[in-house]
Amino acid sequence: MSSSHIKIAIVGVGNCASSLIQGIHYYSKQSTIGLLHPFIGNFKPSDIIPVLAFDVDSRKVNKHINEAIFAQPNCTKQFCKDIPQYNVIVKMGKVLDSISDIMRDYSNDYSYQVSSSEEPSELDVVQGLIRSKAEILLNYLPVGSEEATQFYANCALKAGVAFINNIPVFIASDDEWSKKFKDNNIPLIGDDIKSQIGATIVHRTLANLFKQRGARIERTYQLNTGGNTDFLNMTDRSRLKSKKISKTEAVQSSFQERLSPSDINIGPSDYVPWQKDNKIAFIRIEGSIFGNVPIDIELRLSVEDSPNSAGVAIDMIRCCKLALIRKQGGVLEIPSAYFCKHPPKQIPDDKAYELLEKYISNASRKEIEFYSHEMNGALIS
Repeated sequence: MSSSHIKIAIVGVGNCASSLIQGIHYYSKQSTIGLLHPFIGNFKPSDIIPVLAFDVDSRKVNKHINEAIFAQPNCTKQFCKDIPQYNVIVKMGKVLDSISDIMRDYSNDYSYQVSSSEEPSELDVVQGLIRSKAEILLNYLPVGSEEATQFYANCALKAGVAFINNIPVFIASDDEWSKKFKDNNIPLIGDDIKSQIGATIVHRTLANLFKQRGARIERTYQLNTGGNTDFLNMTDRSRLKSKKISKTEAVQSSFQERLSPSDINIGPSDYVPWQKDNKIAFIRIEGSIFGNVPIDIELRLSVEDSPNSAGVAIDMIRCCKLALIRKQGGVLEIPSAYFCKHPPKQIPDDKAYELLEKYISNASRKEIEFYSHEMNGALIS
């Protein structure tokens, strides 16, 4: 394997992992449609190579990853079926709190079927990461997997592997965890991945439009429905605390004036099995324009959820690789601000994009530190 490759390990071989792995091979061809960055540094998407994977579903554990990404209950669009055979057998993962009890009320066609294989110890996972020579560990666990996420984040630390936290469990935005990665000089990106063109970024863009055009936002909602395992998992409202915080703060931080909790409602709303991996978001903003005259906007967004996520993950991975090359540890604040809903520092999306382009194009530690200071000046209060 060439040193130009980026070796990744994956926790949770679900729809998002399926779209990511399909995309890696899809973009080994000439097409660049749908890519924000055909290259980041010298790395193209097809330079990303999975070398290790963990899951807990019996239809995926002990299977080749090529087979596992298309196994039930995965239901995302198959846009690239012809994938080269990776020498990766999916290993049994640690269950902990990764599966909601509510899943037991649904058919295995839609929910998880837990493998009877023996769960790994922390040492097993750490040694697996080291043996595989993985450079980056991606967290794709279900929403609400607090204990499991912390388990794998700790394994990444002990193995000296960078960590990308794609879900709304607070690792990068938690002072204690971010300090651990900083002290060990290990890159960390998080928390809670934004989609390429998803409900959060669209909602933030509309909010910014109101702000720039002198209109006032008085109340808003964002209601989301979908039919994948993530939406089924989120019908267990006890698992939604961090998700609600993450999505609400991502939108709230874009407003000129923060709304009271009774005037903003952001979050998953319902599970519709026949939608499969298609996510439908309903966004409404009410406010006032010139003369205190009312205005309202309603928008419906329909998009395949997991490719929408993979379009961002493929850039997060390559930015993380740049940090490894630059020997930059701790939270990668600029990539986190652009790619995640709940980064340690929220800044406007246009400024985050500008800083990300500078981050990508400048390898100097001094320049990166300068842009981090510049980023602090753009923080949303």
